Amino acid sequence: MFVDEVDIRVAAGAGGRGCLAFRREIRVPRGGPSGGDGGHGGSVYVVASPHVNTLINYRFHPEFDAQRGGHGEGSNCTGKNGGDLELPVPIGTLVYEKQGDGPPVLLADLAKAGDRVLVAKGGRGGLGNAHFATSTNRAPRKVQPGEPGEEKHLRFELKLLADVGLVGFPNAGKSTLISRISAARPKIADYPFTTLTPNLGVVKLSDDRSFVAADVPGLIEGAHGGHGLGDQFLRHLERTKVLIHVVDVSGATGRDPVSDLDIVRNELEQFQPALAAKPQIVAANKIDALDDEARAVELEARAGALGLECHRISGVSGAGLPQLLEAAWRVLSDARASEAAAVDVDEVLPPLPASFSR
Repeated sequence: MFVDEVDIRVAAGAGGRGCLAFRREIRVPRGGPSGGDGGHGGSVYVVASPHVNTLINYRFHPEFDAQRGGHGEGSNCTGKNGGDLELPVPIGTLVYEKQGDGPPVLLADLAKAGDRVLVAKGGRGGLGNAHFATSTNRAPRKVQPGEPGEEKHLRFELKLLADVGLVGFPNAGKSTLISRISAARPKIADYPFTTLTPNLGVVKLSDDRSFVAADVPGLIEGAHGGHGLGDQFLRHLERTKVLIHVVDVSGATGRDPVSDLDIVRNELEQFQPALAAKPQIVAANKIDALDDEARAVELEARAGALGLECHRISGVSGAGLPQLLEAAWRVLSDARASEAAAVDVDEVLPPLPASFSR
């Protein structure tokens, strides 16, 4: 089961109590206070792990508590610190803190393996009575209790990390395509919404080139507003660098390919303008079942008017796939180069005053 959104509760450990004790040794009748401090409570961290690919474990186990600190002991012995708790999540997880009835507050975007964020700080251990001795109070009977650890309600949202995203209407052939170009094995059937969860596949090309492709469940009109769970699926495209529109031109569905392309592009724009601005390629799929050449020609004309490449392919027979993958790699390489150049410029050029612009 693929789970990409969960709510959990975490509680850091409380600090240990300070100790009330006095030295009692032979020939030391008034040895003074010797109570040690309590140990600090364990904190809770969320860590991006490459060994986790879903949030399903948190769906059935939503509460987590870090270890509390040990109490202080006599002879100035400090209590043991509580162990920290690390919660592994998939790379690409967003960590939010829920605050009452208000919108959740983003704490971290764990986009790389090893990224970690402190979400609940452990309580400080209390001081033992040895800390309260003064020149006028040589035998204090005062100690501090340990402080409670932080308790928070969190929301995890997973956004898949993929280079290329496959988008289109239900039953357009996206799952067949990703199963053909990678080792992914999604469910494939001849009815809409066969795919209910995103699928990732590694596409390998010649010369040791490869990229990760994501097959996102089919989108329908109104997807940006939640129709067909579209808003939940669209967020998995936010980290992609290239989008491939998989359009059914066979005529089996009775839909117009040009209309399908325009509707999906509009949904991307309505959901997030930055998503619609990503480089895009059009794949005219199911040409092996094409019954009207005009359908493919009209789609190619519309793609050309939008400045998009259009490739005729068949996910079943494999026709046109090498050309499509090479085009995707070329556009992906350009997108990566543009991102790298933007990062280099930001690192080289110093920040300018607010009254200036580059």
